[in-house]
Amino acid sequence: MSTPETMRAVRMHRHGGPEVLQVAEVAVPAPGPGEALVRVAAVALNNTDLWTREGAYGRPGDPAALSGWRGPVDFPRTQGADVAGQVVAVGAGADAGLVGLRVVIDPASYDGDGPDAHPVGLMGSERDGGYAGYVTAPADQVHDMTGSPLTDDQLATLPTAYGTALGMIERGGLREGETALVSGASGGVGLALVQLARARGARVLAISSGDKIAAVRDAGADVVVDRAHDVVEQVRSAAPDGVDVVLDVVAGDLLGDGLPLLCEGGRWVVAGALGGHEVAFDVRRLYLHNAQVVGSSMHTRAHFGLLMDLARRGEIEPVVAATFSLEDAARAQEELARRAHVGKLVLRP
Repeated sequence: MSTPETMRAVRMHRHGGPEVLQVAEVAVPAPGPGEALVRVAAVALNNTDLWTREGAYGRPGDPAALSGWRGPVDFPRTQGADVAGQVVAVGAGADAGLVGLRVVIDPASYDGDGPDAHPVGLMGSERDGGYAGYVTAPADQVHDMTGSPLTDDQLATLPTAYGTALGMIERGGLREGETALVSGASGGVGLALVQLARARGARVLAISSGDKIAAVRDAGADVVVDRAHDVVEQVRSAAPDGVDVVLDVVAGDLLGDGLPLLCEGGRWVVAGALGGHEVAFDVRRLYLHNAQVVGSSMHTRAHFGLLMDLARRGEIEPVVAATFSLEDAARAQEELARRAHVGKLVLRP
């Protein structure tokens, strides 16, 4: 397949507000050894886009430091971790059979070669991402989705939100018949958690509010707790025997106040800090009840493979709230920050 020499890309040259996102005409990247070049059909937005743009991740020992997902950002940087598209070329040593396939990219870079290696970098933060016409990726992290019934927009929603959600569920050991509590349930990761936990056969309690409650219930939640009222008391009433696994992207006061909601041997899995990153809780509720607090960052290669299998079979149905053109990336991020939508926002280069 022939490719143009240049493409449009949204780049940022420094941390800041949406105004730092600038559309530019840049060279189409060439796939290096072992890489694939993917023409981007759709790229989904994530909270990590906002926080990387703002430099809001901090660093070990310096929580106020401006930082990308796992360290300083090498500017200029093209954001966008979640890419669905078509392979148009491969580099030396890569499988030429990938060319022409409809694919989803696993956006993580890992600390080892095995299926359970930890993610230590993210496309769009530690390497250029998909807010562009084309993007390169390791060929062994390009997954063939040619037969999936999901649209390109839906496929693009999967890597970070559903990958993070499945990683949380796997690390929390959620089993059929257990009770799960999902925080932030109307967001991208939250809706993914509701769908995936329900598909696993769990009883799903979810926290949401206002006009989003119906959408969360439609996604598969058995009980929706209104966060405008006393969340702990509502959960205790809905699950008087306790919650087996909390799948939490909020943290903050919810973790501090809610830890006693866990049943004996319960697991509280944290993958976000929308409610605040500083938490205080009664440690007696942890050790006296053999509870666990588990940190979960994205997914492993094994988790991502499971997710792609679900998508090929059409066993999940991502919700796309709205689509934007590449030129409207800044406006799309502003919309994401308002959190008035249910589901995922997607750019179409």
